[in-house]
Amino acid sequence: MTKKERYQFFVEYFSQNSPEAETELHYENPYQLIVAVALSAQCTDKRVNMVTPAIFETFPTVEDLANSNFDELFPYIRSISYPNNKTKHLLGMAKMLVEDFNSEVPSDTKDLVKLPGVGRKTANVITSVVFNQPSMAVDTHVFRVSKRLGLVTQNAKIPLEVEKQLVKHIPEEHIAKAHHWLILHGRYTCLARKPNCKDCKITLMCRYFEKQQKEVQG
Repeated sequence: MTKKERYQFFVEYFSQNSPEAETELHYENPYQLIVAVALSAQCTDKRVNMVTPAIFETFPTVEDLANSNFDELFPYIRSISYPNNKTKHLLGMAKMLVEDFNSEVPSDTKDLVKLPGVGRKTANVITSVVFNQPSMAVDTHVFRVSKRLGLVTQNAKIPLEVEKQLVKHIPEEHIAKAHHWLILHGRYTCLARKPNCKDCKITLMCRYFEKQQKEVQG
């Protein structure tokens, strides 16, 4: 299967079988999403969804969060990975949103990455989910699954290289949705330690599966 055919298979399969794929983080507005995504770094969405309701109830607006302090916010985040850093980042992010962006979450990646705790991955999530831009956020699932499937080359060593290859080959209108396709496939089927190939529906296009079959056949 050529790379072009592989991408075509990928887009056609998920367009038909997962047309409504979306983030599993719970949020009601851009402020809530950027908080949730910042907390989700190296942490599960399930865990984040357990703590964010209390955060949003106590700090319902970005101004409320900006006017808070470490001792007030930390207890809500202590069960999340890297709670000290994330508490500081959220407070700094809220203050910058209020002071520099009129309390609005910006729609431009260059502005988003200026915010404390917001890297390129988080910025791409915001621009794709909130503003429906053709952005590809590369987390560990996207990085792993795209390489296993053969959508990107094995010598892509950093997320930005993976992002560039995916954006180059996936039709623009599918890029934002493809981010969720790859994440959900990695979360529930193409697991990191033991991919569930026997229940996978896209082994026909998968370079990893093809390699495993050749090894079994000797």
